[in-house]
Amino acid sequence: MAGRMAAGSAALADLVRPASGTDPAGAHRLLPVLPELAGLLPNRGLRRGSTVAVGPGHPARGGSTSLMLALLAEASRAGSWCAVVGVPTLGAAAAADLGIELDRLALVPYPGPEWATVVAALIDGVDVVVTAVPGTVSASVVSRLAARARQRGSVLVPYGRWAGADVTLQVVRGAWEGLEQGRGRLRRREVTISARGRGAAARPKEIRVWLPGDRSTRATKPTPSRRTSLTVVGK
Repeated sequence: MAGRMAAGSAALADLVRPASGTDPAGAHRLLPVLPELAGLLPNRGLRRGSTVAVGPGHPARGGSTSLMLALLAEASRAGSWCAVVGVPTLGAAAAADLGIELDRLALVPYPGPEWATVVAALIDGVDVVVTAVPGTVSASVVSRLAARARQRGSVLVPYGRWAGADVTLQVVRGAWEGLEQGRGRLRRREVTISARGRGAAARPKEIRVWLPGDRSTRATKPTPSRRTSLTVVGK
């Protein structure tokens, strides 16, 4: 089964690479992100060949899955293919609500024990590859997948704890809006997202955004005494 899954992912990558139109000369090295999230990234976009992790947030805060999807939305609308591996609870309706083009989204909910092989195959042809991190991952696997993303010009988005990412996003606070006096409907969530990484991303950043967004982002500076990191929306 794992072999068939990897073969299927490789076949998908072969079909997607020409469809995405990736420039082998590297003329278009940045994939766009929502304006609300651009300030968290050192290049204000997803740099091809980079690893941008969405770290695990506190279960009570939530918001990690929404953050992960929001990170893909603008690139998807601009014509890039995206893949999400190992997130069986991800719903197409939620992805569409956050702006992802479903005809350019590949889902691999159950990659099997050879998940790293499946992810590597998708990196070969898909612009942005999200993968849930299955527990503890060896340093050799981390290095191998990051190197493959650099070589192929894809963006690797680990969804969970991942050592050595160029940038790690994490939801540190969140509050729902919509309920009034015990009734109403949960409509959107205000989340505080922090970012920390290496090189140009070493200086911590923090913003507050609405997910789903309404373009009313408010940027804030983290206090010196507080550790900040980036977390993706999740259950």
